[in-house]
Amino acid sequence: MRKKNGTLLRDEVSEKIVETTEYLVIQQGVKTLTVRMVLKELGVTNRVFYNRFHNIDEVLNIVYEKVVLKMRENIQFPPTPGVDFFEYVEKVVLQCLLDTYELKKEFSQYTFEHDSLSKNNCDWWIAKIRELLLYGIEQKLLKEDLDVDTLSYFVWCFCRGCNADAVTRNISKEDAARSMKTGFSYFMDGIKR
Repeated sequence: MRKKNGTLLRDEVSEKIVETTEYLVIQQGVKTLTVRMVLKELGVTNRVFYNRFHNIDEVLNIVYEKVVLKMRENIQFPPTPGVDFFEYVEKVVLQCLLDTYELKKEFSQYTFEHDSLSKNNCDWWIAKIRELLLYGIEQKLLKEDLDVDTLSYFVWCFCRGCNADAVTRNISKEDAARSMKTGFSYFMDGIKR
């Protein structure tokens, strides 16, 4: 039942709906997912769902946000003292790819569109990449004359593009990781001091 002020409920059942939606996305993809499928999987009624969410897209947005937050957990700034900067950056890039690969594989078009449209997510990553580049310059590990703003945007696009292409073309996670690691190491070699 909706609260008296008309707002939707947020409770354990809401979480179960989100978890079930995420599970179904991984199992069969997002294109054909319907509220009815979620209801059937959970064994609940329309009323249970619609007291908590307006539609399936609202639930998919929550699943998408979980993907975004999981990727963001990979970057800790500044890097731990004593950790090789270049190994750290490579690890962040690869871990983002690996952590989201299976979900993005089934959720690829939706996630790709929302990554592009989500100014908040794009700005967050570009700012973090910029911090890493400035840190590398400050530590005298990267060339000092780098155009940090342009390069930050490029790295964002490069990582997103590699991930989206691997997922869209159904390249194995291992091959995608190998390609990302190789390409990114060549890129990093080009900006090293």
